[in-house]
Amino acid sequence: MSTKESKVAIITGGSSGLGLATARKFTGEKIRVIVIGRDPRKLRRASKILGENAECVAFDLSDLDKMPGLVNRIYRSYGKIDILVNNAGIHLKKDFFETTDEEYNRVIQVNQMAVFALTREVAGVMKKTGGGVVLNISSMASQYGLPKVIAYSAAKAAVEGMTRAMTVDLSPLGIRVNCIAPGFIMTSMSENAFDHDPDRKARVLARTPLGRLGTPEEVAEAAYFLVSDASSFISGVVLPVDGGNSIGF
Repeated sequence: MSTKESKVAIITGGSSGLGLATARKFTGEKIRVIVIGRDPRKLRRASKILGENAECVAFDLSDLDKMPGLVNRIYRSYGKIDILVNNAGIHLKKDFFETTDEEYNRVIQVNQMAVFALTREVAGVMKKTGGGVVLNISSMASQYGLPKVIAYSAAKAAVEGMTRAMTVDLSPLGIRVNCIAPGFIMTSMSENAFDHDPDRKARVLARTPLGRLGTPEEVAEAAYFLVSDASSFISGVVLPVDGGNSIGF
C-alpha cells in the first residue's frame, strides 16, 4: 500500500515495550509508522520486527530546539502526519527528599514539555492537512499516590490535564486528542520487579478485578481504537487500561 493511501503515524518511544506493541499493531493495520527513540540498538531491533512499513528515527526528545526540524523532515517525506502517539517517557524512582531539582526537571522536560512541544509542531501540520489524532500515554501514577515517583507523577498528571486542554484547543480544527492510562502491564521491567517482590505482585492482583496483569498488546488495541475512525466522536478522554485496578478494592 502506498503512503498516499496509508495513514502516517509518529510513535515516540516506539522501539520497546508499549510503544513497540502499538507500532506493531499500527503497521499490521497498514499504517505507516515513524518510530522515534533514543537507543540505536533498540531502534535497529524494532526496525527488523516492524518491517518495511516503519521508519526508525534516533532523536532525543529533550532536545526541544530541534523538534520543529524533526517534524518538518517527516512532513516533507510523507506529505502529512495523521496520528501522533506521545508514548516516550523516562522514569525516576527516588526518595522524595533525595530527588534533586535537576532530576525533577529532566523528568518534566521529557515526559511533559516534550509532549507539548512535539504536539504543537505536529498539530500545526495536521491543521494544514485537514486534521488528525493525538494520543497521549499517561500512567496510573497520575491517579494514585505512589511512593518515590514525585517527578513522574507530576509529569503524568500534567499529561492528563494537557489532554483536556488540547482537546478544547484542537478539536475544533479536526484534531482529536485522547489519553490512555495503563495499569500494571506485563513487560520485562514489571516482570523483573514482581519476581523480586512477590508480596507486591499479590497486592496488585488482589485489587485488580480481572485478576491478572495486562499485556502490551491489550494497550495497543486500545490505542488503535482511539486513533481509528471507530472512535471518531471521542475526544478528551483518559482511558484506564488496567483490568479494573483503578476502581478495585
